[in-house]
Amino acid sequence: MSKKDLHISIFSFGYKYGMPDEVNYLFDVRFLPNPYWAGELRDKNGLEPDVADYVLKSRAGEQFFGRFLDFVQALADENAGADKEKMVIAVGCTGGRHRSVAVAEKLARELKTDIPVKLEHRDIEKDVSIR
Repeated sequence: MSKKDLHISIFSFGYKYGMPDEVNYLFDVRFLPNPYWAGELRDKNGLEPDVADYVLKSRAGEQFFGRFLDFVQALADENAGADKEKMVIAVGCTGGRHRSVAVAEKLARELKTDIPVKLEHRDIEKDVSIR
């Protein structure tokens, strides 16, 4: 089976709302800079360029994402080689609006050149307050 036959679903989510079911690979990105604490970004989400830049162009974001992409691509190769048809990846942060969304969006963009990808932001519309 080739990678083009593998279907990848990517979910962003907030840990405070619970982890998604039926996930093969779960990644916690709460270590990345949190736009919630940058006042002007708090009410925005990871789909907006200034929020995505805050997360992904930080030192931690840049160091993490290249390695993360390499790891996910290696997982895709292994899954395709094992004749698996589906891979479900969840990316979580505290509220599911900022960091996880930015990372999931970039991951989907990078993977879509080789692999069919479905992307869903489960908690992006939920309350922005941190508990």
